[in-house]
Amino acid sequence: MEQQAVHKIERPVNTSKKLKLKEKIAYGLGDVGNNFLLDLGQIYLLKFYTDALGLPSATAGLVFLITKIWDAFADITVGTWIDNRKNIGPKGKFRPFFLYAAIPLALITIVSFTNPDFSLTGKIIWAYVTYMAFGTIYSISNIPYGSMVPAMTKDPVERAEMASFRQAGSNLGLLITTVGFMPIVLMFNNESTGYIVAVSIFAFLGVLLQIYCYANVKERYVYEKPKETKVKLTDSYKGLFKNTPLLILCVVNLFTFSAFNVKLAVQVYFCQYVLNNVSIVPYMGFFSIGCVFIGVALVPFIVKRIGKKFTYILGCAIWAVGDILAYIFADNAVIFIILACFAFFGSSFVNSLNWAFVSDAVEYGEWKTGNRSEGVVYSFFTFCRKLSQAIAGFVPGLVLGLIGYVPNAVQNAGVLEGIRGLMFIYPSTLAIATIIVMGVFYKLSDEKYNRIVKDLSERKPESTM
Repeated sequence: MEQQAVHKIERPVNTSKKLKLKEKIAYGLGDVGNNFLLDLGQIYLLKFYTDALGLPSATAGLVFLITKIWDAFADITVGTWIDNRKNIGPKGKFRPFFLYAAIPLALITIVSFTNPDFSLTGKIIWAYVTYMAFGTIYSISNIPYGSMVPAMTKDPVERAEMASFRQAGSNLGLLITTVGFMPIVLMFNNESTGYIVAVSIFAFLGVLLQIYCYANVKERYVYEKPKETKVKLTDSYKGLFKNTPLLILCVVNLFTFSAFNVKLAVQVYFCQYVLNNVSIVPYMGFFSIGCVFIGVALVPFIVKRIGKKFTYILGCAIWAVGDILAYIFADNAVIFIILACFAFFGSSFVNSLNWAFVSDAVEYGEWKTGNRSEGVVYSFFTFCRKLSQAIAGFVPGLVLGLIGYVPNAVQNAGVLEGIRGLMFIYPSTLAIATIIVMGVFYKLSDEKYNRIVKDLSERKPESTM
Protein backbone atom coordinates (compact mmCIF):
# COMPACT_ATOMS: atom_id res chain seq x y z
CA MET A 1 0.00 0.00 0.00
CA GLU A 2 1.13 3.53 -0.64
CA GLN A 3 2.29 5.31 2.50
CA GLN A 4 1.49 8.99 2.91
CA ALA A 5 4.10 11.52 3.93
CA VAL A 6 3.14 13.42 7.05
CA HIS A 7 3.06 17.15 7.51
CA LYS A 8 2.22 18.58 10.91
CA ILE A 9 1.16 22.15 11.58
CA GLU A 10 3.69 23.90 13.77
CA ARG A 11 3.28 23.74 17.54
CA PRO A 12 5.59 25.76 19.83
CA VAL A 13 8.02 23.52 21.72
CA ASN A 14 6.85 24.60 25.18
CA THR A 15 3.14 24.13 24.50
CA SER A 16 1.55 21.43 26.66
CA LYS A 17 -0.01 18.51 24.89
CA LYS A 18 -3.08 18.90 27.08
CA LEU A 19 -5.81 21.09 25.68
CA LYS A 20 -6.68 24.14 27.73
CA LEU A 21 -10.16 24.54 29.16
CA LYS A 22 -10.73 27.70 27.12
CA GLU A 23 -10.17 25.78 23.89
CA LYS A 24 -12.54 23.00 24.91
CA ILE A 25 -15.22 25.55 25.79
CA ALA A 26 -14.69 27.37 22.49
CA TYR A 27 -15.09 24.12 20.57
CA GLY A 28 -18.30 23.38 22.46
CA LEU A 29 -19.63 26.87 21.81
CA GLY A 30 -19.09 26.27 18.10
CA ASP A 31 -21.77 23.60 18.29
CA VAL A 32 -24.05 25.95 20.20
CA GLY A 33 -23.83 28.20 17.14
CA ASN A 34 -24.32 25.26 14.77
CA ASN A 35 -27.39 24.10 16.64
CA PHE A 36 -28.96 27.53 16.81
CA LEU A 37 -29.29 27.06 13.05
CA LEU A 38 -29.72 23.27 12.67
CA ASP A 39 -32.23 22.75 15.48
CA LEU A 40 -34.59 25.35 14.07
CA GLY A 41 -35.06 23.07 11.09
CA GLN A 42 -35.16 19.85 13.10
CA ILE A 43 -37.70 21.04 15.67
CA TYR A 44 -39.83 23.70 14.03
CA LEU A 45 -39.57 23.52 10.25
CA LEU A 46 -41.99 20.60 9.85
CA LYS A 47 -44.60 22.48 11.87
CA PHE A 48 -43.83 25.66 9.92
CA TYR A 49 -44.37 23.76 6.67
CA THR A 50 -47.70 22.23 7.77
CA ASP A 51 -49.20 25.06 9.83
CA ALA A 52 -47.76 28.30 8.36
CA LEU A 53 -46.66 27.49 4.80
CA GLY A 54 -49.73 25.28 4.33
CA LEU A 55 -48.06 22.17 2.90
CA PRO A 56 -49.87 18.81 3.25
CA SER A 57 -48.25 16.69 5.98
CA ALA A 58 -47.04 13.93 3.65
CA THR A 59 -45.63 16.51 1.22
CA ALA A 60 -43.76 18.26 4.03
CA GLY A 61 -42.33 14.92 5.12
CA LEU A 62 -41.21 14.21 1.56
CA VAL A 63 -39.38 17.55 1.51
CA PHE A 64 -37.34 16.39 4.49
CA LEU A 65 -36.68 12.97 2.96
CA ILE A 66 -35.39 14.23 -0.38
CA THR A 67 -33.46 17.24 0.91
CA LYS A 68 -31.68 15.21 3.59
CA ILE A 69 -30.63 12.61 1.02
CA TRP A 70 -29.25 15.53 -0.99
CA ASP A 71 -27.46 16.73 2.16
CA ALA A 72 -25.95 13.29 2.68
CA PHE A 73 -24.24 13.41 -0.71
CA ALA A 74 -23.19 17.00 -0.04
CA ASP A 75 -21.42 15.75 3.10
CA ILE A 76 -19.45 13.19 1.11
CA THR A 77 -18.47 15.82 -1.47
CA VAL A 78 -17.28 18.27 1.20
CA GLY A 79 -15.35 15.55 3.03
CA THR A 80 -13.53 14.63 -0.16
CA TRP A 81 -12.78 18.29 -0.83
CA ILE A 82 -11.24 18.69 2.63
CA ASP A 83 -9.07 15.59 2.40
CA ASN A 84 -7.63 16.67 -0.96
CA ARG A 85 -6.73 20.22 0.08
CA LYS A 86 -3.22 21.35 -0.84
CA ASN A 87 -1.12 24.29 0.34
CA ILE A 88 -2.69 24.38 3.78
CA GLY A 89 -2.02 27.79 5.30
CA PRO A 90 -1.68 29.03 8.88
CA LYS A 91 -5.46 29.07 9.38
CA GLY A 92 -5.40 25.28 9.18
CA LYS A 93 -7.04 22.55 7.17
CA PHE A 94 -10.50 22.73 8.73
CA ARG A 95 -11.01 26.08 10.47
CA PRO A 96 -11.43 28.33 7.38
CA PHE A 97 -14.51 26.43 6.25
CA PHE A 98 -16.67 27.12 9.27
CA LEU A 99 -15.47 30.74 9.38
CA TYR A 100 -16.41 31.62 5.80
CA ALA A 101 -19.65 29.61 5.79
CA ALA A 102 -21.07 31.21 8.95
CA ILE A 103 -22.85 34.23 7.44
CA PRO A 104 -24.21 32.43 4.33
CA LEU A 105 -25.55 29.70 6.62
CA ALA A 106 -27.35 32.24 8.80
CA LEU A 107 -28.91 33.94 5.79
CA ILE A 108 -30.21 30.72 4.21
CA THR A 109 -31.66 29.66 7.58
CA ILE A 110 -33.74 32.85 7.64
CA VAL A 111 -34.83 32.36 4.04
CA SER A 112 -35.96 28.78 4.82
CA PHE A 113 -38.56 30.17 7.27
CA THR A 114 -40.04 32.77 4.94
CA ASN A 115 -43.62 32.38 3.70
CA PRO A 116 -43.76 33.76 0.14
CA ASP A 117 -47.04 34.64 -1.54
CA PHE A 118 -46.88 31.71 -3.95
CA SER A 119 -49.32 29.05 -5.05
CA LEU A 120 -49.18 25.68 -3.26
CA THR A 121 -46.94 24.31 -6.03
CA GLY A 122 -44.70 27.35 -5.77
CA LYS A 123 -44.43 26.93 -2.00
CA ILE A 124 -43.50 23.27 -2.37
CA ILE A 125 -40.72 24.18 -4.81
CA TRP A 126 -39.63 26.99 -2.47
CA ALA A 127 -39.37 24.52 0.42
CA TYR A 128 -37.25 22.11 -1.60
CA VAL A 129 -34.87 24.75 -2.97
CA THR A 130 -34.32 26.64 0.29
CA TYR A 131 -33.83 23.57 2.47
CA MET A 132 -31.47 21.95 -0.06
CA ALA A 133 -29.44 25.17 -0.09
CA PHE A 134 -29.42 25.20 3.72
CA GLY A 135 -28.18 21.60 3.83
CA THR A 136 -25.39 22.24 1.33
CA ILE A 137 -24.03 25.27 3.17
CA TYR A 138 -24.41 23.50 6.52
CA SER A 139 -22.26 20.65 5.17
CA ILE A 140 -19.53 23.11 4.17
CA SER A 141 -19.56 24.49 7.72
CA ASN A 142 -20.15 21.40 9.84
CA ILE A 143 -18.09 18.67 8.16
CA PRO A 144 -14.78 20.50 8.80
CA TYR A 145 -15.89 21.41 12.33
CA GLY A 146 -16.56 17.79 13.21
CA SER A 147 -13.50 16.45 11.36
CA MET A 148 -11.15 18.66 13.35
CA VAL A 149 -10.94 16.73 16.64
CA PRO A 150 -8.21 14.31 15.45
CA ALA A 151 -6.22 17.41 14.43
CA MET A 152 -6.59 18.90 17.91
CA THR A 153 -5.59 15.95 20.12
CA LYS A 154 -4.50 12.32 19.94
CA ASP A 155 -5.36 11.55 23.56
CA PRO A 156 -8.42 9.20 23.70
CA VAL A 157 -9.55 10.62 27.05
CA GLU A 158 -9.31 14.17 25.70
CA ARG A 159 -11.26 13.07 22.64
CA ALA A 160 -14.02 11.78 24.91
CA GLU A 161 -13.87 15.12 26.73
CA MET A 162 -14.06 17.01 23.44
CA ALA A 163 -17.03 14.88 22.45
CA SER A 164 -18.64 15.80 25.78
CA PHE A 165 -17.96 19.52 25.28
CA ARG A 166 -19.37 19.29 21.77
CA GLN A 167 -22.45 17.46 23.01
CA ALA A 168 -22.84 19.98 25.83
CA GLY A 169 -22.72 22.72 23.22
CA SER A 170 -25.19 20.88 21.02
CA ASN A 171 -27.57 20.44 23.92
CA LEU A 172 -27.17 24.02 25.10
CA GLY A 173 -28.14 25.13 21.59
CA LEU A 174 -31.07 22.71 21.68
CA LEU A 175 -32.11 23.92 25.14
CA ILE A 176 -32.06 27.58 24.19
CA THR A 177 -33.91 27.05 20.90
CA THR A 178 -36.51 24.85 22.61
CA VAL A 179 -37.10 27.30 25.45
CA GLY A 180 -36.72 30.56 23.59
CA PHE A 181 -37.98 30.10 20.04
CA MET A 182 -41.74 29.61 20.36
CA PRO A 183 -42.24 32.40 22.94
CA ILE A 184 -40.72 34.81 20.41
CA VAL A 185 -42.97 33.47 17.63
CA LEU A 186 -46.07 33.78 19.83
CA MET A 187 -45.30 37.43 20.61
CA PHE A 188 -46.59 38.30 17.13
CA ASN A 189 -50.17 38.09 15.90
CA ASN A 190 -48.92 37.02 12.48
CA GLU A 191 -47.28 33.60 12.86
CA SER A 192 -45.14 33.99 9.75
CA THR A 193 -43.72 37.27 11.07
CA GLY A 194 -42.99 35.64 14.41
CA TYR A 195 -41.02 32.86 12.72
CA ILE A 196 -38.88 35.32 10.75
CA VAL A 197 -38.04 37.43 13.82
CA ALA A 198 -37.20 34.40 15.97
CA VAL A 199 -35.06 32.78 13.27
CA SER A 200 -33.19 36.03 12.63
CA ILE A 201 -32.29 36.40 16.30
CA PHE A 202 -30.96 32.84 16.56
CA ALA A 203 -29.11 33.10 13.23
CA PHE A 204 -27.27 36.25 14.35
CA LEU A 205 -26.22 34.64 17.64
CA GLY A 206 -25.16 31.50 15.79
CA VAL A 207 -22.75 33.47 13.60
CA LEU A 208 -21.13 35.16 16.61
CA LEU A 209 -20.53 31.82 18.34
CA GLN A 210 -19.07 30.18 15.24
CA ILE A 211 -16.61 33.05 14.83
CA TYR A 212 -15.63 32.77 18.51
CA CYS A 213 -14.97 29.05 18.04
CA TYR A 214 -12.79 29.71 15.00
CA ALA A 215 -10.71 32.27 16.89
CA ASN A 216 -10.02 30.06 19.92
CA VAL A 217 -9.34 26.53 18.66
CA LYS A 218 -6.09 25.23 17.19
CA GLU A 219 -5.10 22.43 14.82
CA ARG A 220 -1.97 20.61 16.01
CA TYR A 221 -1.85 17.41 13.96
CA VAL A 222 -2.82 18.24 10.39
CA TYR A 223 -1.84 15.67 7.79
CA GLU A 224 -1.30 17.07 4.32
CA LYS A 225 -0.89 14.74 1.35
CA PRO A 226 2.23 15.63 -0.64
CA LYS A 227 1.67 17.45 -3.93
CA GLU A 228 3.18 14.61 -5.90
CA THR A 229 0.93 12.04 -4.30
CA LYS A 230 -2.57 11.51 -5.60
CA VAL A 231 -4.82 9.10 -3.74
CA LYS A 232 -7.58 7.71 -5.90
CA LEU A 233 -11.03 8.66 -4.69
CA THR A 234 -12.19 5.08 -5.23
CA ASP A 235 -9.44 3.86 -2.89
CA SER A 236 -10.60 6.22 -0.16
CA TYR A 237 -14.16 4.94 -0.40
CA LYS A 238 -13.11 1.31 -0.65
CA GLY A 239 -11.21 1.88 2.56
CA LEU A 240 -14.40 2.91 4.30
CA PHE A 241 -15.84 -0.57 3.82
CA LYS A 242 -12.80 -2.05 5.56
CA ASN A 243 -13.44 0.22 8.54
CA THR A 244 -15.73 -2.08 10.52
CA PRO A 245 -16.06 0.17 13.61
CA LEU A 246 -17.16 3.05 11.37
CA LEU A 247 -19.75 0.89 9.60
CA ILE A 248 -21.21 -0.32 12.91
CA LEU A 249 -21.30 3.25 14.20
CA CYS A 250 -23.13 4.35 11.04
CA VAL A 251 -25.74 1.61 11.48
CA VAL A 252 -26.49 2.48 15.11
CA ASN A 253 -26.66 6.17 14.22
CA LEU A 254 -29.32 5.38 11.64
CA PHE A 255 -31.27 4.09 14.64
CA THR A 256 -30.46 6.59 17.38
CA PHE A 257 -30.32 9.80 15.36
CA SER A 258 -33.58 8.96 13.61
CA ALA A 259 -35.16 8.23 16.99
CA PHE A 260 -33.85 11.43 18.56
CA ASN A 261 -34.94 13.66 15.69
CA VAL A 262 -38.41 12.12 15.48
CA LYS A 263 -38.84 12.96 19.17
CA LEU A 264 -37.76 16.56 18.52
CA ALA A 265 -40.14 16.92 15.56
CA VAL A 266 -43.14 15.32 17.27
CA GLN A 267 -42.86 16.83 20.77
CA VAL A 268 -44.60 20.05 19.70
CA TYR A 269 -47.52 18.05 18.28
CA PHE A 270 -47.63 15.86 21.42
CA CYS A 271 -47.80 18.83 23.76
CA GLN A 272 -50.36 20.70 21.66
CA TYR A 273 -52.76 17.88 20.83
CA VAL A 274 -52.26 15.06 23.36
CA LEU A 275 -51.59 17.13 26.48
CA ASN A 276 -53.56 20.14 25.13
CA ASN A 277 -50.87 22.53 26.36
CA VAL A 278 -48.30 23.67 23.81
CA SER A 279 -46.98 26.23 26.31
CA ILE A 280 -45.19 23.45 28.23
CA VAL A 281 -42.70 22.90 25.37
CA PRO A 282 -40.20 25.43 26.79
CA TYR A 283 -40.49 23.92 30.29
CA MET A 284 -40.06 20.38 28.98
CA GLY A 285 -37.04 21.53 27.01
CA PHE A 286 -35.52 23.33 29.99
CA PHE A 287 -35.76 20.40 32.41
CA SER A 288 -35.13 17.49 30.03
CA ILE A 289 -32.21 19.08 28.22
CA GLY A 290 -30.95 20.29 31.59
CA CYS A 291 -30.68 16.60 32.51
CA VAL A 292 -28.68 16.09 29.34
CA PHE A 293 -26.01 18.40 30.75
CA ILE A 294 -25.79 16.19 33.81
CA GLY A 295 -25.35 13.16 31.56
CA VAL A 296 -22.71 14.88 29.43
CA ALA A 297 -20.76 15.86 32.56
CA LEU A 298 -20.83 12.25 33.80
CA VAL A 299 -19.75 10.64 30.53
CA PRO A 300 -15.94 11.07 30.93
CA PHE A 301 -16.08 9.57 34.44
CA ILE A 302 -18.23 6.63 33.38
CA VAL A 303 -16.02 6.02 30.33
CA LYS A 304 -12.98 5.74 32.61
CA ARG A 305 -14.79 3.05 34.62
CA ILE A 306 -16.51 0.91 31.98
CA GLY A 307 -15.25 2.16 28.60
CA LYS A 308 -16.96 3.97 25.74
CA LYS A 309 -18.85 0.97 24.35
CA PHE A 310 -20.61 0.01 27.57
CA THR A 311 -21.32 3.64 28.45
CA TYR A 312 -23.04 3.92 25.05
CA ILE A 313 -25.10 0.78 25.71
CA LEU A 314 -26.04 2.00 29.20
CA GLY A 315 -27.32 5.25 27.73
CA CYS A 316 -29.52 3.40 25.23
CA ALA A 317 -30.98 1.25 28.02
CA ILE A 318 -31.89 4.31 30.13
CA TRP A 319 -33.38 5.99 27.06
CA ALA A 320 -35.53 2.96 26.15
CA VAL A 321 -36.87 2.54 29.67
CA GLY A 322 -37.76 6.24 29.91
CA ASP A 323 -39.74 6.23 26.65
CA ILE A 324 -41.55 2.96 27.40
CA LEU A 325 -42.64 4.29 30.79
CA ALA A 326 -43.73 7.56 29.17
CA TYR A 327 -45.87 5.71 26.62
CA ILE A 328 -47.68 3.97 29.47
CA PHE A 329 -47.92 6.74 32.05
CA ALA A 330 -47.38 10.20 30.44
CA ASP A 331 -50.95 11.50 30.42
CA ASN A 332 -50.21 14.85 32.07
CA ALA A 333 -47.51 17.51 31.83
CA VAL A 334 -45.69 16.68 35.08
CA ILE A 335 -45.26 12.96 34.38
CA PHE A 336 -44.31 13.70 30.78
CA ILE A 337 -41.59 16.14 31.80
CA ILE A 338 -40.18 13.78 34.48
CA LEU A 339 -39.95 10.82 32.08
CA ALA A 340 -38.65 13.05 29.27
CA CYS A 341 -35.83 14.04 31.63
CA PHE A 342 -35.01 10.37 32.20
CA ALA A 343 -34.99 9.52 28.48
CA PHE A 344 -32.97 12.58 27.48
CA PHE A 345 -30.46 11.80 30.24
CA GLY A 346 -29.86 8.40 28.64
CA SER A 347 -29.64 9.83 25.13
CA SER A 348 -26.88 12.20 26.29
CA PHE A 349 -24.50 9.24 26.74
CA VAL A 350 -25.19 8.13 23.18
CA ASN A 351 -24.94 11.51 21.51
CA SER A 352 -21.81 12.50 23.45
CA LEU A 353 -19.80 9.44 22.48
CA ASN A 354 -20.61 9.41 18.76
CA TRP A 355 -17.92 11.99 18.05
CA ALA A 356 -15.29 10.17 20.10
CA PHE A 357 -16.06 6.94 18.22
CA VAL A 358 -15.66 8.73 14.87
CA SER A 359 -12.24 10.06 15.89
CA ASP A 360 -11.20 6.52 16.82
CA ALA A 361 -12.41 5.31 13.43
CA VAL A 362 -10.03 7.74 11.68
CA GLU A 363 -7.02 6.02 13.26
CA TYR A 364 -8.50 2.57 12.70
CA GLY A 365 -8.99 3.34 9.01
CA GLU A 366 -5.41 4.60 8.65
CA TRP A 367 -4.10 1.53 10.48
CA LYS A 368 -6.14 -0.79 8.29
CA THR A 369 -5.51 0.81 4.88
CA GLY A 370 -2.49 3.10 5.19
CA ASN A 371 -4.56 6.09 4.04
CA ARG A 372 -5.59 8.78 6.52
CA SER A 373 -8.85 10.50 5.50
CA GLU A 374 -10.46 12.50 8.33
CA GLY A 375 -12.86 14.30 6.00
CA VAL A 376 -14.02 11.20 4.13
CA VAL A 377 -14.51 9.22 7.36
CA TYR A 378 -16.41 12.00 9.09
CA SER A 379 -18.49 12.85 6.02
CA PHE A 380 -19.43 9.20 5.51
CA PHE A 381 -20.57 9.11 9.12
CA THR A 382 -22.62 12.28 8.66
CA PHE A 383 -23.93 10.84 5.37
CA CYS A 384 -25.55 8.09 7.43
CA ARG A 385 -26.76 10.61 10.01
CA LYS A 386 -28.33 12.67 7.23
CA LEU A 387 -30.12 9.55 6.00
CA SER A 388 -31.48 9.10 9.51
CA GLN A 389 -32.56 12.75 9.51
CA ALA A 390 -34.30 12.11 6.20
CA ILE A 391 -36.15 9.23 7.79
CA ALA A 392 -36.87 11.32 10.88
CA GLY A 393 -38.37 14.11 8.78
CA PHE A 394 -40.31 11.82 6.48
CA VAL A 395 -41.80 9.39 9.01
CA PRO A 396 -43.73 11.93 11.13
CA GLY A 397 -45.08 13.72 8.06
CA LEU A 398 -46.11 10.43 6.44
CA VAL A 399 -47.70 9.05 9.61
CA LEU A 400 -49.54 12.31 10.35
CA GLY A 401 -50.92 12.25 6.81
CA LEU A 402 -51.98 8.60 7.04
CA ILE A 403 -53.74 8.97 10.39
CA GLY A 404 -55.67 12.04 9.29
CA TYR A 405 -53.93 14.91 11.08
CA VAL A 406 -55.61 18.28 10.54
CA PRO A 407 -53.55 21.39 11.50
CA ASN A 408 -54.87 23.57 14.34
CA ALA A 409 -57.96 21.40 14.97
CA VAL A 410 -59.18 18.91 17.56
CA GLN A 411 -57.67 15.52 16.66
CA ASN A 412 -59.47 12.18 16.82
CA ALA A 413 -58.34 9.24 18.97
CA GLY A 414 -56.46 7.58 16.11
CA VAL A 415 -54.38 10.68 15.48
CA LEU A 416 -53.58 11.05 19.17
CA GLU A 417 -52.46 7.43 19.42
CA GLY A 418 -50.30 7.85 16.32
CA ILE A 419 -48.60 10.88 17.85
CA ARG A 420 -47.95 8.91 21.07
CA GLY A 421 -46.44 6.05 19.11
CA LEU A 422 -44.13 8.37 17.19
CA MET A 423 -43.10 10.10 20.39
CA PHE A 424 -42.31 7.00 22.48
CA ILE A 425 -42.56 3.59 20.75
CA TYR A 426 -40.53 4.49 17.67
CA PRO A 427 -37.48 5.80 19.61
CA SER A 428 -37.55 3.15 22.35
CA THR A 429 -37.61 0.34 19.77
CA LEU A 430 -34.62 1.80 17.95
CA ALA A 431 -32.73 2.31 21.22
CA ILE A 432 -33.14 -1.40 21.97
CA ALA A 433 -31.97 -2.28 18.45
CA THR A 434 -28.86 -0.16 19.07
CA ILE A 435 -28.05 -2.08 22.25
CA ILE A 436 -28.14 -5.35 20.31
CA VAL A 437 -25.98 -4.14 17.41
CA MET A 438 -23.33 -2.45 19.59
CA GLY A 439 -23.20 -5.32 22.06
CA VAL A 440 -22.73 -8.00 19.41
CA PHE A 441 -20.78 -6.36 16.58
CA TYR A 442 -18.66 -3.41 17.86
CA LYS A 443 -15.19 -4.80 18.62
CA LEU A 444 -12.91 -1.73 18.85
CA SER A 445 -12.24 -1.56 22.59
CA ASP A 446 -10.32 1.31 24.18
CA GLU A 447 -7.39 -1.06 24.76
CA LYS A 448 -7.27 -2.07 21.10
CA TYR A 449 -7.47 1.58 20.06
CA ASN A 450 -4.45 2.44 22.21
CA ARG A 451 -2.48 -0.39 20.56
CA ILE A 452 -3.46 0.96 17.12
CA VAL A 453 -2.23 4.47 17.98
CA LYS A 454 1.08 3.03 19.23
CA ASP A 455 1.45 0.95 16.07
CA LEU A 456 0.76 3.98 13.85
CA SER A 457 3.32 6.03 15.77
CA GLU A 458 5.97 3.35 15.23
CA ARG A 459 4.98 2.84 11.59
CA LYS A 460 5.04 6.51 10.62
CA PRO A 461 6.87 8.92 12.95
CA GLU A 462 5.85 12.56 12.72
CA SER A 463 7.97 15.49 11.67
CA THR A 464 7.47 19.01 12.96
CA MET A 465 7.57 22.14 10.88
